[in-house]
Amino acid sequence: MNPVKLVAVICVVAGILALAYGGFTYTQRTAVAKVGSVELTLPERKSVNVPIWAGLGIIVLGGVLLVAGRKK
Repeated sequence: MNPVKLVAVICVVAGILALAYGGFTYTQRTAVAKVGSVELTLPERKSVNVPIWAGLGIIVLGGVLLVAGRKK
């Protein structure tokens, strides 16, 4: 498979997942207190929202790459 086509397929799949899920969450460890060599950390959940226009843009980019990959 041509590398351009591979990147195009990855873009289309990533765009579809961005539209389907709308974002993702992750856990970050935050230092709350530090006394000497002892450090108290707490997990903090953060979320990142992916805008609809970004998901659509990634899909369009993948489509353009697929068409451009065929013209060789």
